[in-house]
Amino acid sequence: MVYNGVDTLRPNLFKDIFPYDELPRIKFNNIQLPMEIPEEIWITDTTFRDGQQSMSSMTVDQMVRIYDYLHELDNGSGIIRQTEFFLYSEKDRKAVERCMARGYDFPQITSWIRANKEDFKLVKEMGIKETGILMSCSDYHIFHKLNMTRREAMENYLSIAESALENGIIPRCHFEDITRADFFGFVAPLAKNLMELSKKYGLPVKIRACDTLGLGVPFVGVELPRSVPAIIHGLRYYCHVPSESIEWHGHNDYNKVVVNSTTAWLYGGASANCTLFGIGERTGNCPLESMVFEYGQIKGNTKDMNLKVIVDIVDYFERELGYKVPERTPFVGSEFNVTRAGIHADGILKDEEIYNSFDTDKILGRPPLVAVNSYSGLAGIAAWINGYFRLKGSKKIDKRDPRILPIKKWVDDEYANGRTSIIRNDELEELVFKYIPNILDERDSKAI
Repeated sequence: MVYNGVDTLRPNLFKDIFPYDELPRIKFNNIQLPMEIPEEIWITDTTFRDGQQSMSSMTVDQMVRIYDYLHELDNGSGIIRQTEFFLYSEKDRKAVERCMARGYDFPQITSWIRANKEDFKLVKEMGIKETGILMSCSDYHIFHKLNMTRREAMENYLSIAESALENGIIPRCHFEDITRADFFGFVAPLAKNLMELSKKYGLPVKIRACDTLGLGVPFVGVELPRSVPAIIHGLRYYCHVPSESIEWHGHNDYNKVVVNSTTAWLYGGASANCTLFGIGERTGNCPLESMVFEYGQIKGNTKDMNLKVIVDIVDYFERELGYKVPERTPFVGSEFNVTRAGIHADGILKDEEIYNSFDTDKILGRPPLVAVNSYSGLAGIAAWINGYFRLKGSKKIDKRDPRILPIKKWVDDEYANGRTSIIRNDELEELVFKYIPNILDERDSKAI
């Protein structure tokens, strides 16, 4: 190992950007960097590792079922490329063994281990080809958590990576807290040395750029260390890390986790690390389902993915894990495509594309719905019936249909008598069966 970093007796904590007694600052240099989307991009999952740390521990059966769901969602596309597991406990190892026994091509199983020889031995014995290894990069961590100098930290990290390579294991180096790290003083030298090890052993060495506190900024023209474009560009052009070996791992502390992950793709990183529904520490990780939609928009398709499985995963998390997905969460919340405004309901009644940006019924199995309240009017009730019972074309109920007048009167009476909550689906369903008894004969497909 040739140490070519910038050693320092005192940590560089970038106090002009992170004063601590004030909000972090975004500093601009107006440097424009080229956008270069890799030909192939993909998603990796850390639900069982980073995600599971933020909620009740999953059972082996639950982990295996969720692994099955990830496989069903990927559907042979390879878009959900990998998922990672702890190997600390017997339960974790049993879950890995059962998942590996499934024999799926995707998602591939990787691990996260402590940096010691016994754990490397365990990875090898289990037949896992890649493992994550923590390599904290900022001086906050090197000096204040590890109590090391930069030189000591780098020597330690490179020794660990070489041990993995000697065991025939691909090291995935987790550059923790990269958005507060001295890029040219430590990150770049470490990455360059890792690439030299990759050449020496003829195995890829991956770098996971970890935005541990969600401080990354997606805008071009922002200074390091917070610039996502500059970090990805720097790893590729200054450190010669190939796109397929660059992975972005974000957190959502500053509401930028999805756009930062997408930005990493746009500037040359092939992989975005996510969890289902964004579960994770503090404000969470990048939601896997959101990146599926980002992928589809960038590439113009989602290959053979089965996006309807997303709804099944939501149901499983809520039913089996007691995890409630917030109702207005994009794509997966129970009300993400539910409108309450009467004028919007009238638009949906005329043409659902007016207030629905894609066919949520076809792609997700979730038709657009209207919540009926005191402002819904005849149009809102008609739109609810059409959405709930999936009436299409000439079978759709029009707002002028006299059969919905008594339903409208019942709704009006409820609010006139002091009701403030929306009308529940089961209440409306009962009213429809009462006043439009042949509705099941009219619908095109099964009601939701």
